[in-house]
Amino acid sequence: MSKKRKIEIFTAGCSICEGTVKQIKDAACSCCDVVIYDLNKECETNECHNKAKAYGIKSLPAVAIDGKLASCCSSRGIDIEVLKQAGLGQPL
Repeated sequence: MSKKRKIEIFTAGCSICEGTVKQIKDAACSCCDVVIYDLNKECETNECHNKAKAYGIKSLPAVAIDGKLASCCSSRGIDIEVLKQAGLGQPL
């Protein structure tokens, strides 16, 4: 079984977040495992909120790739080019 790059998208379920989800899904390749965490919904185990807190997410939408919050998400909005440089859409 081949390894997959884990792309975690944290959203608030709003139209801006949904646009980001679409952009990321469009840019992802078959080696990307895209997981969406909607923080506007209650998670049964609080996994969404705990992950967001662990990554230090302060605004949404935000993206973590392979367990690391993308640099564009630490202080400003999403930048697809920065995400691609972090591995989005690229085989391992």
